[in-house]
Amino acid sequence: MKKALAGIKRINLEGLRWRVFDAKGQVLGRLASQISTVIQGKDKPTYAPHREEGDMCIVLNAKDICVTGRKLTDKFYRWHTGYIGHLKERSLKDQMAKDPTEVIRKAVLRMLPRNKLRDDRDRKLRIFTNDEHPFADRPLEPYVMPPRQVRELRPRTRRAMIRAEKKVEQQQQGTNNTSKRKKNKDVEEEAVST
Repeated sequence: MKKALAGIKRINLEGLRWRVFDAKGQVLGRLASQISTVIQGKDKPTYAPHREEGDMCIVLNAKDICVTGRKLTDKFYRWHTGYIGHLKERSLKDQMAKDPTEVIRKAVLRMLPRNKLRDDRDRKLRIFTNDEHPFADRPLEPYVMPPRQVRELRPRTRRAMIRAEKKVEQQQQGTNNTSKRKKNKDVEEEAVST
């Protein structure tokens, strides 16, 4: 918990909100983009790129974050020790086992602009593996993730989908029609023969 309180004195906390993000079941990239928006202050109407107006962000349940696709085994974190030939790498799965907070921190930091304010914004991010944190005495606001928006299909794709649906309907009706036609032919043949 000492590490969680490190650097707080260097931040001007006056007028800042304390936002709490619950990472349980959230997709890593979507969560990181929301956190980076809040840390930069882009969700405020007074946003200016040269001023530091972002809020404090507390991320809980970092160990329960989700990733899509095969990123758990295919995504690697690489670093160099400084010695010749010592390029190290660790998969996302191994990094989650070692320190899940670092996964979220790197995702958020890589979404922030590379300028002088980056270190100040990094200090405003506090990540915890569980629900426990030392900021219970602060006025915390839970952050509600916006719902995913389903994009409208492009006109060409939409027309292709409509054509495919019509084709399926026609095939279903065609099979039904052929069976009805056979029944009608059988009835007509019986009527002719009698």
